[in-house]
Amino acid sequence: MARVVGMFKTLRTHWKKSTVGVCLCAWGGSWVYGKHCDNLLRRAACQEAQVFGNQSIPSSMQVKKATVFLNPAACKGKARNLFEKNAAPILHLSGLDVTIVKTDYEGQAKKLLELMENTDLIIIAGGDGTVQEVITGLLRRADEAAFSKIPIGFIPLGKTSTLSHTLYPESTNQVQYITNATLAILKGETVPLDILQIKGEKEQPVFAVTGLRWGSYRDTGVKVSKYWYLGPLKTKAAHLFSTLKKWPQKHQASLMYLGPTERPPEESEDKLPRAPLYVRIYRRLLQYWSRPAKEVPQEAAHEAWEEMKLSTIELSITTRNRQLDLTHTEDFMNICIEPDTVSKGNFINRGSQKMLDPQMCPEGSLCLQASKCILKLPEGTEGFFGLDSEEYEAMPVEVKLLPRKLRFFCDPQRREQVLQAAVK
Repeated sequence: MARVVGMFKTLRTHWKKSTVGVCLCAWGGSWVYGKHCDNLLRRAACQEAQVFGNQSIPSSMQVKKATVFLNPAACKGKARNLFEKNAAPILHLSGLDVTIVKTDYEGQAKKLLELMENTDLIIIAGGDGTVQEVITGLLRRADEAAFSKIPIGFIPLGKTSTLSHTLYPESTNQVQYITNATLAILKGETVPLDILQIKGEKEQPVFAVTGLRWGSYRDTGVKVSKYWYLGPLKTKAAHLFSTLKKWPQKHQASLMYLGPTERPPEESEDKLPRAPLYVRIYRRLLQYWSRPAKEVPQEAAHEAWEEMKLSTIELSITTRNRQLDLTHTEDFMNICIEPDTVSKGNFINRGSQKMLDPQMCPEGSLCLQASKCILKLPEGTEGFFGLDSEEYEAMPVEVKLLPRKLRFFCDPQRREQVLQAAVK
């Protein structure tokens, strides 16, 4: 008893040191408990993947090949460690023949996709930039019609992983987020996503899943990290300093666009049975001896282009992948033209909102729906476009919607939510 009393007297005498010690012990205990919970999540995910790996396959069927494109530089260099701890064990236990391709520099994924051989799955491990590079390399191939049918998995490891909000349920635990995304690939549920094809006058086309941004909010958002020393005020400070350098900030251009197009019916993936040999011989002979039909020249359908001059603080052209609707009957991309009559205070406040939701189209903006558009910039225009968070030099471009071009793996629960929302 005397020892206990003596201990309390010591704690009371040195109360400052005791307070610091208690805080450190509490933080250390919380950290250890968090690591323990992460290990439990990893173990549960590996056990679930082992079920897929234990499934027997016919002797005539080959093991599925999965090609992983890993960007080790994503998430400030932490992506490799995150992948090896949380995703790689699940993929190897699932029974897939996994090939991991690590990129060493920006743009390498595009070149590697040109040399890639046949594979059953493509898995992107990185952020928005890695996704943009992989789909650009994939769709630039001469045989892209065949390769675009390969399902794509996305493991969110980057600082910005916009596509993950569409494919997977939200989670504040990074380990759970990564393991859920990896397991979704094994479960096999896919959703079709729209792609934007952006083509300059001389450059090869590039492709984007999210969209294109051009304007002051994008330019300022890129510079926010320079003011890291201001802590939570860095975003507002970046937009404030931007107004001091130049105001008003206007971006002028000419825009031509076509309206939405009607969605064609889904193509059936079920192959019709092959006709008997005598039927095929009869068809060939009939085709050979029959007279060729005269081709009637068809007039090209007139495209109703609309043209307008614009002056805006920011222009964005985005897909509808964020708000998936698998039942809609029209295909189009959204064009948001924000007014250039924004006060400095609204610019600063709205800039903070845009950092959290880059696709936000504020009140008072002109919203258009188009299947194709041409953006013409005045000569001498400087600046950059943002394509899925990647910078490209601003130039006159043609933006074309490729509806339901690629299929991405998604969480089955997320797919059910999308279907239920469409029915309501």
